[in-house]
Amino acid sequence: MRRESWAPYAFLAPFLLLFAAFTVVPSLATFWLAWWDWDPLGGQEWAGAANFVRMAADPRFWTATVNTLVIAAVATTAQVCIGLFLAHTVHRATTHASAALSVSLLVPYVTSGAAVAILVSQLVDKHYGLLTRALTALGWGEVDVLAQPAGAWTVVAGVVVWRWFGFTTLLMLATLASAPRDVFRAAELDGAGSWAQFRFLTLPLLGPVIAFSFITSVVGALQLFAEPLLTDPSGLTCGPTRQCQTLALLVYEIGFRDFQFGYAAAVSATVFVLAAGLVGASFAFFRRIGWTA
Repeated sequence: MRRESWAPYAFLAPFLLLFAAFTVVPSLATFWLAWWDWDPLGGQEWAGAANFVRMAADPRFWTATVNTLVIAAVATTAQVCIGLFLAHTVHRATTHASAALSVSLLVPYVTSGAAVAILVSQLVDKHYGLLTRALTALGWGEVDVLAQPAGAWTVVAGVVVWRWFGFTTLLMLATLASAPRDVFRAAELDGAGSWAQFRFLTLPLLGPVIAFSFITSVVGALQLFAEPLLTDPSGLTCGPTRQCQTLALLVYEIGFRDFQFGYAAAVSATVFVLAAGLVGASFAFFRRIGWTA
């Protein structure tokens, strides 16, 4: 009996060891390093709260925070809304059409995110991009979509939505597939149209999935790195005004370009606290409206 009681922990041991080595320990080290002035090419001195004071006065941090939060809000909202619409539409389609559409939703998910970001960067290039040339032909003049924050936010958020909307839709479809179709047929016979079925049947059924998708999307958006880096050819700064630089890119810039590991750790610790706060607020909101499992 004792061996059987320890069996689950033995099976979980490889994952727990790797998780501790590559997630728990580095996270704790980051919080510890945030209180030091740590230069890998120089010395290490205790800095106390100096890194956090510097961060509060650093305009780069606030610009990256605004960029990250706006991109997260736009991408998460669009992703959940598109997933809801497609899941409801595919669920009401015929069986064969539903299967074909479900398989097609996997295409964006299995496509390389780096490849998509590079392709989008070519489409919106201010000199030879296809979208830029189309706008010029329509009389808009020379348009630089990535030069303005709103355009850069939209492009990066669009890349994120393209990558993940299919996965979100499939999660919602799996939930709807577990519900008896007779319920929807009975509602249709009673005169409930598409909107009524969506409001009173689909939406309540998908409440927990919407909450899960929203929270995971927010956490993922706070870690955006490859999409803004590859979309804008300016590199880590994402343009002269840092119009699409995210917090993850800022951490990389401070740590691996400027070699200020202590300051980069302070920014990373702040991002962790920000993510925890947003997740906690989201849980409280969805629990209040009854959308948590």
